[in-house]
Amino acid sequence: MYLITLAEDMGKIFVKYWDMFLIKGLSATILLSLLTVVCGTLLGAIFAVIKISRVKALSWIISAVVEVIRGTPMLLQLYISTFLIPVIVPAMNELENKKLICIALTLILNSAAYVSEIIRSGIEAVDKGQSEAARSLGLTSRTAMLQIVFPQAIKNILPALGNEFITVIKETSLASTFYVGELMTQYHKIVGTTHNPLPILMIIGIIYFVLNFVLSKGLGVFERRMKASA
Repeated sequence: MYLITLAEDMGKIFVKYWDMFLIKGLSATILLSLLTVVCGTLLGAIFAVIKISRVKALSWIISAVVEVIRGTPMLLQLYISTFLIPVIVPAMNELENKKLICIALTLILNSAAYVSEIIRSGIEAVDKGQSEAARSLGLTSRTAMLQIVFPQAIKNILPALGNEFITVIKETSLASTFYVGELMTQYHKIVGTTHNPLPILMIIGIIYFVLNFVLSKGLGVFERRMKASA
């Protein structure tokens, strides 16, 4: 009986607040996740190249930053950034969406730290003989990295990058602590009106599951096509 009642409550709440779940919450979650993944991947690639470069000072600095980020909880990083960034950059205090910007920057930096390790391992997995052969043909180290090593590394690390995207989508739920509009923020708003948390949590759980399931299947298809074209 309770499960039937729960299902009925879920249906009623979803029909009444579907726009908050799908238009506001889901769209904010997807946009924040895409921004984090795209910028985090680009920054992570830069971190990875610096880490394997011959400039030891920069390599040590980036390695230290990566280790600190990977060794501390995401929620702690979000709290620190929302207080620290406006102090370091006073102009942030004049922005209307300063909390969202601080959270986005923190998510990007956190993602970059993990992506840098994924990319670094992918680069190091490529046979060094290929880059040496490219340089013997007259290509510069930079050109060899971009045209020979990186394309092969991407194919090797694509599954791990896909998993990172899925992880980022789930980690955006921590941003609800600062009420930036994603799915878990909508939970707090709706539960304040309905005072019935479980059906709302179940609806959000289903949305997260469907989103990640579709994404994982799509990444699987893309990965198979990449292997087929190799």
